[in-house]
Amino acid sequence: MIELTFYAAAAIAVIATAMVVTCPHPVHALLYLVLSLLAVATVFFTLGAPFAGVLEVIVYAGAIMVLFVFVVMMLNLGRRTVEQELRWLAPGAAVGPALLAGVLLYLLLRNLWGLDAAPVGLQTVGAKAIGVALYGPYLLAVELASMLLLAGLVAAYHLGKPEA
Repeated sequence: MIELTFYAAAAIAVIATAMVVTCPHPVHALLYLVLSLLAVATVFFTLGAPFAGVLEVIVYAGAIMVLFVFVVMMLNLGRRTVEQELRWLAPGAAVGPALLAGVLLYLLLRNLWGLDAAPVGLQTVGAKAIGVALYGPYLLAVELASMLLLAGLVAAYHLGKPEA
């Protein structure tokens, strides 16, 4: 069953990512992007890397929220734009992502509750191993990425603040 979960999550990730690229409305594309990231996290869980799966959800879901903050700060959306977005959001817009997310949730919970046997030969990767890998040979890359994100945050603040 873990193999079925792996392949189902991989298929959902591919479908959701294709919908991100082809969806004409940005909010709908974002729903599919979040679903794609959850599917990739499920793939990590099925491969025996639960910490990497949790990091996938926390880091990328957090990154998406920061992206929204950047966009809102840079565009200074007004009342007219909010009304237009409400017209775009049809009640059935979340049906596709909700169905795919429901399948992911069912398969993930089934595997996490131990209803299926784990495949032989998989090892669980813990937080210490990931920390040693990130802050060992990749320390410079991690620090450069953090400085780049800080520079983006400062730039978004200065570009988005109202003129006094």
